[in-house]
Amino acid sequence: MAFMEKPPAGKVLLDDTVPLTAAIEASQSLQSHTEYIIRVQRGISVENSWQIVRRYSDFDLLNNSLQIAGLSLPLPPKKLIGNMDREFIAERQKGLQNYLNVITTNHVLSNCELVKKFLDPNNYSANYTEIALQQVSMFFRSEPKWEVVEPLKDIGWRIRKKYFLMKIKNQPKERLVLSWADLGPDKYLSDKDFQCLIKLLPSCLHPYIYRVTFATANESSALLIRMFNEKGTLKDLIYKAKPKDPFLKKYCNPKKIQGLELQQIKTYGRQILEVLKFLHDKGFPYGHLHASNVMLDGDTCRLLDLENSLLGLPSFYRSYFSQFRKINTLESVDVHCFGHLLYEMTYGRPPDSVPVDSFPPAPSMAVVAVLESTLSCEACKNGMPTVSRLLQMPLFSDVLLTTSEKPQFKIPTKLKEALRIAKECIEKRLIEEQKQIHQHRRLTRAQSHHGSEEERKKRKILARKKSKRSAVENSEEYSAKYSNSNNSAGSGASSPLTSPSSPTPPSTAGYAPYLWTVTLSRALKFFILTFFMSMHHFEREFSVK
Repeated sequence: MAFMEKPPAGKVLLDDTVPLTAAIEASQSLQSHTEYIIRVQRGISVENSWQIVRRYSDFDLLNNSLQIAGLSLPLPPKKLIGNMDREFIAERQKGLQNYLNVITTNHVLSNCELVKKFLDPNNYSANYTEIALQQVSMFFRSEPKWEVVEPLKDIGWRIRKKYFLMKIKNQPKERLVLSWADLGPDKYLSDKDFQCLIKLLPSCLHPYIYRVTFATANESSALLIRMFNEKGTLKDLIYKAKPKDPFLKKYCNPKKIQGLELQQIKTYGRQILEVLKFLHDKGFPYGHLHASNVMLDGDTCRLLDLENSLLGLPSFYRSYFSQFRKINTLESVDVHCFGHLLYEMTYGRPPDSVPVDSFPPAPSMAVVAVLESTLSCEACKNGMPTVSRLLQMPLFSDVLLTTSEKPQFKIPTKLKEALRIAKECIEKRLIEEQKQIHQHRRLTRAQSHHGSEEERKKRKILARKKSKRSAVENSEEYSAKYSNSNNSAGSGASSPLTSPSSPTPPSTAGYAPYLWTVTLSRALKFFILTFFMSMHHFEREFSVK
């Protein structure tokens, strides 16, 4: 795919990290069961939504599959008798909606393949493990020295990235891990530049980068082989997990929450910052830092998955930093993600939400200072510090690193330029997404404020005051006109009598009670005057007789 060229027909490069929301719009009762009509929306665009129909049995099947996560999910219980009653169906619909809200707001669950297939079967119906096996088998036709031992099912969080345990035929005791990944929505490199950069990765030597044994790519995917590490990743150390276990089982609901020792936090943090600075200085876009992408080799941290940015894959924390417009470069993304990683190393779990208003007690105030500079409301609003600035902070400045390995990663000038352009395109898409989210949030906030009960009361009070003010002004205007009319009559000017049946009303029709009072008063005066004149005429006639 050429630079900035659209993907081939039929090839949809979805951003799997864009959140899905689900709302049950209605239910319909059939002969023996009830179906729930659900409106699913991807991201903030109402246009990007669709309907799905699910039965309770579908929810139950999904819930059983998610039990591996070890969470207590609020699925309404089964009911055999009376499950077609209208009141029961309405109550169950509320319970199912609550269940959907829980799984779509959980960061790990919402990104897993099971939930994606349940909510968006059209885009997630493929068997990605089978696709990966086909691609790997095609590759091994020309490379017979490799042999697949077994697939490592669901050890990662990505839907379109699969792992296989490997061995070399003439070295059967050695174990390696093959990772295969499809292209993502941020793939802006040309096919030629993409394949050249992927094949360069084995030449990257750095004490804090996990070595790539072999790497190759075609126009639609990439395949990399690394040594298998029995100890696992930094996240495995924090969660006391086994590397081969599924991602949901390992990390969704840890049984024991415990952070690392202060010296481990300082050493690992310093090593990770050093490799981030190295990549930033090389102009190599990363943007994929999290605890599962840091391999542990003794007391040394080594960064994984440099190929992700070349493939155009979205970041694990994208749904977090896409909310903040000041986190708009891959460098600032790395710093923000480092804040997430540091929080996890310190407290043994990820933050409940970001930004973080207050931090629990930490082993050192120096840790809190770094967390505040990367995860606090002020930091997210005003922007991230640089990696160099973090290295100068007290938590890391006194850490001594003992390594003799000299970093080495030679990137040809032409490929450096291609990387720079691709990096700018990745950042441009992020900035555009952040702008849309910001505008949507402002509009939603304005609509919510305008439709609130307090705001409606204020509008009613203002309307009432305005109505009273207008009534007073109209009353004064009419009084003034009526007074002028009487003065004119008193000065001798001819003024015809006004018939009670046809009074002259003011122009404003909203004050009818007042006008009728005036009209009746004038009619009464006319009647009394006529009555006395008639009586006077009668008395004169009677006296004459």
